[in-house]
Amino acid sequence: MAGALLETKLHVPGRRSELVSRPRLSARLQRGLASKLTLVSAPAGFGKTTLLAEWRAPPLGLPVERSTAWLSLDRHDNDPATFWSYVIAALRTVTPGIGASTLALLQEAQPAPVRLLLTTLVNELGASVKDTVLLLDDYHVIDSHEVQDGISFLLEHLPPRLHLVIISRADPALPLASLRARGELVEIRARPALHH
Repeated sequence: MAGALLETKLHVPGRRSELVSRPRLSARLQRGLASKLTLVSAPAGFGKTTLLAEWRAPPLGLPVERSTAWLSLDRHDNDPATFWSYVIAALRTVTPGIGASTLALLQEAQPAPVRLLLTTLVNELGASVKDTVLLLDDYHVIDSHEVQDGISFLLEHLPPRLHLVIISRADPALPLASLRARGELVEIRARPALHH
């Protein structure tokens, strides 16, 4: 069972006034909403987090078409119970009360099997009527096979109103080739990738 959650990990970073507009990348991110996964992969210092924070901030006076559930990850999130507790907490910032059954399973003395946990979460997300982007920042710190397998399961069964964005310094251990082949992956990289 996860302990107390650090709420600052759920905040979208603030906009910086000296930013250079990147309309081409923003347009690519917007097109990526039609896929299951958008992967933003580049080394440190390329402005990945800044790009996504700017993209998710609405222009003045305009509504955002999808709410963003933001989660900044760290090495402590390799514990599956902690990771999924944080994912639910992030989703609750845009859909209060979502994931109640999954949280109950996470808080049991005897942990529920991961497949049951994620099936419950997917069903709860599927019942949500709100279009949501779940954004996982600093995903390169996740090396837990259980967490990676859980994200793979989530991607395989992702409800249509949920879109996953992963920001990472390296490609995650996820079925990227399969997603790419099915047209369910949009990639933004430091230099143009061979795949689109």
